[in-house]
Amino acid sequence: MLPTFVIGLREGVEASLIVGIIAAFLRQRGASRQLRWVWAGVLAAVTLCAAVGVLLEVLNENLPQRQQEGLETVIAVIAVAMVTSMIVWMARHARSIKGDLETRAGAAIEGSVWTMVAMAFLAVLREGMETAVFLLSAFQASTNRAAASAGAVLGLLVAVAIGYGLYRGGVRINLARFFTATGLVLVLVAAGLVAFAMHTGHEAGWINFGQEHVVDLRWLIKPGSVQAALLTGVLGIQPRPALIEVVAWVAYLVPVSMFVLRSSRRRSVKPTPALA
Repeated sequence: MLPTFVIGLREGVEASLIVGIIAAFLRQRGASRQLRWVWAGVLAAVTLCAAVGVLLEVLNENLPQRQQEGLETVIAVIAVAMVTSMIVWMARHARSIKGDLETRAGAAIEGSVWTMVAMAFLAVLREGMETAVFLLSAFQASTNRAAASAGAVLGLLVAVAIGYGLYRGGVRINLARFFTATGLVLVLVAAGLVAFAMHTGHEAGWINFGQEHVVDLRWLIKPGSVQAALLTGVLGIQPRPALIEVVAWVAYLVPVSMFVLRSSRRRSVKPTPALA
């Protein structure tokens, strides 16, 4: 539940920021009637992303077992690539993201209403596509799909509430700290997906090296237990992890988490005034 909650929250807040800033600008300029076109663009993007997610899931369910494992591996790799690029970009721009979005929204205001509709549509479409692929991969790796679905819905609802609060002006959050904290959780989730891709890649017949089991955790990771939900659902650790899964998990987790922490510390250090 935690991974899908963070995914829905993180991606939802990013999209809500853009839509909320556009809506606030329209309200300030006395063009509230144009908001219906913005909401139409948002709805169209959400519908398209949901359709893509459903299509991928239906395709996966109708494939033979070996091809299913192959498709799950491809989806996991794409999801990891998407979330890694997003984590890296956000680590570099978290402090200035709100100002950048306001500048872009202001430029769109000077254009036409269709420019703002396109901006909202593309923002939600981009985040929605990332969310659809990432959530689908998280669902496939999860041991409890009902809890994973509930986490995703709850995360999106909280993101919408935060976006509405920002739009109304009643919510103030430190976006740099928010994206750093959620970024670290997503690094854990993405590391789990890397290990999951190694596991399904072997099941698909693509990865046949490094398959010796390094530890037996079946005594700890029992199906349906809290430990299984945490270790397998969040961290991607299997009951009997293979060597390639452990190596891939560590190789991803360590450098990416260090990058996020280093970027956070760099932002927190204030420049010292020059001495005369």
